[in-house]
Amino acid sequence: MDRKMNRRDFVVGGAMAGVAATLPGSLQALELAPRGPAVIVRSAVKPLVISAANGMRSRDAAGKSAVEKAYEMIVGGSDVLDALIAGVNIIELDPKDTSVGYGGLPNADGVVQLDSSCMHGPLKRAGGVAAIEGVKTPSQVARAVMNETDNHLLVGAGAQDFARRLGFEILPDLNTPESRRLWLEWKRRTDSEHYPDPKTRATVGMQVGLQMVREGLIEAEHYYGTINCDGINARGDICGVTTTSGLAFKIPGRTGDSPILGAGLYVDNDIGAAGSTGRGEANLYNLASFLIVENMRRGMTPKDAGLDALRRIKANTIEKRLLNSRGNPNFYLNFYALNKRGEYAGLSMYPARFAVCDERGSRLEDTVPLLTGSATD
Repeated sequence: MDRKMNRRDFVVGGAMAGVAATLPGSLQALELAPRGPAVIVRSAVKPLVISAANGMRSRDAAGKSAVEKAYEMIVGGSDVLDALIAGVNIIELDPKDTSVGYGGLPNADGVVQLDSSCMHGPLKRAGGVAAIEGVKTPSQVARAVMNETDNHLLVGAGAQDFARRLGFEILPDLNTPESRRLWLEWKRRTDSEHYPDPKTRATVGMQVGLQMVREGLIEAEHYYGTINCDGINARGDICGVTTTSGLAFKIPGRTGDSPILGAGLYVDNDIGAAGSTGRGEANLYNLASFLIVENMRRGMTPKDAGLDALRRIKANTIEKRLLNSRGNPNFYLNFYALNKRGEYAGLSMYPARFAVCDERGSRLEDTVPLLTGSATD
């Protein structure tokens, strides 16, 4: 026996029939057919490039900065990593920049040793070089390690030999007159003692270098000179690159965070990217770029993910030689983070700026600092 129709069934059924009657035949069938689960289609991401502040300083022959060059290539359809590396090449090749590539501040022996790493989100690949000499663009060698080998990191003479075999120009000296002048000034002010004293763990070399920063001879950001550059295209493909001449007047062979995956750079194409500039040892101890990406995986915004990493670094900084008069870290450390939705942030231990390029153009924006004042307060 048919079920009796109550008033509610009658009203709903009548309403549906009335709607269906106004639709074309094919739409009627579609509208009244059984429905499956709703599918949410992600809208396109707006392309974006972020970097350390020096991504806005050097210019190529066409007058474009690193972030502008990378953004232009990304929106033009280039591979994201290729675009980012083309961007940072502008700085690596700029003899006036003493923080990256050609003319970067040398080590304690007056030799320019460079580090770099890159990560390709969609391809799940990475490559890096450390303490490489004679090559102006270590970011390109890092990409070659990624594409041409089964390894993630080559160092020292082995990295240089690899670059030579692939046809990279090897120069006998990457110093410029400016980088050599600054090294000579540093040598005049210090002796050859670069290892921490067992009691105080303070070095004359570091003290003199920071004094040169305070006197304006070396920019504070260039003392730990580095550029990290990360980008995303309209498909949501994420890549990143970090390149540096490292700590000014460092112990020969010293390698910081820049070429180490998870420290100077980390990319997960499903989540986002993070990279760093500043005191590499503080970042290495905490693997903070990896931490930031994992924080974003757990749902944090780029801002909150980066501030959480900075809090951990502050908590782990306990040696007196690394603390200022307020008991806070006496060094600078910045992070640059973006997620899969194209949201981004610059985070820092103390107030700083970072470079951004998107549909609104290129600009410097203020970071979100963990602490007020400066590292030397």
